[in-house]
Amino acid sequence: MNLILQGQQADKTSVERIAALAGAKRITPIHAHAWRCEGVEHSGALKERVYAACFEAKIDGAFIQPGRRLTDFGLVAMDMDSTLITIECIDEIADMQGLKPQVAEITEAAMRGEIEFRESLTRRVALLKGLDAGALQRVYDERLKLSPGAETMLHAVKAAGLKTLLVSGGFTFFTDRMKERLGLDYTHSNVLEIIEGKLTGRVLNGIVDADEKKNTVERVCAELGIAPSRAIVMGDGANDLKMMGIAGLSVAFRAKPVVRAQANVALNFVGLDGILPLFE
Repeated sequence: MNLILQGQQADKTSVERIAALAGAKRITPIHAHAWRCEGVEHSGALKERVYAACFEAKIDGAFIQPGRRLTDFGLVAMDMDSTLITIECIDEIADMQGLKPQVAEITEAAMRGEIEFRESLTRRVALLKGLDAGALQRVYDERLKLSPGAETMLHAVKAAGLKTLLVSGGFTFFTDRMKERLGLDYTHSNVLEIIEGKLTGRVLNGIVDADEKKNTVERVCAELGIAPSRAIVMGDGANDLKMMGIAGLSVAFRAKPVVRAQANVALNFVGLDGILPLFE
């Protein structure tokens, strides 16, 4: 097994200390901020100790089978809010109503898995009733930013021949714009009802919850003629766990503890392009 260590703040001493803890036989630099520790013995107890040491040193560590390549996969599926982009769009929309604290509290509880996502979204969207729909464009123009490394990661996976899916518990207003802006192949998200230029506080055509996210990954994989085991799935909240659970490689990006604990790879300090050294 290989252990990939990476991080802007990683130094030689920290890397060598963690490599020794993992029993690595050799350390090979991948680039200026990433190293491959080869010949590592893998066990649950060792993984726990190594990850704890990595987190303390602000280094991302990932155990991965030698020889894996991006071309082993056919799809990258991503959550949007707090994964592909840095914000939770619904929280920023709510801020236009002066309701961000109330909505953000529900968002956080849902992301931690304390509230079922369908219920949480219904409650949050209801609070937006009467808001001018122009607030959506303001959020896109003024607040939406891509997560670090997003464009580098997408360029690399497309060059390797992988298709891209953005599947979100957020809204089509934003996923449609991300699809056009970034050249994504597939998107799926919730439709906000708008009547006479105002949000009604309702979602149309059902809610994209954890089950629908999983089903969407399966549908796209079937369309591509690949098994879900050939999908890389990235997310940060509890409602991403079901789609991450069917992936060949699940990636928790700056995620809640419940998600980090279940993912194959957790990126806490590097950007989304942190998946690339896993395959070099």
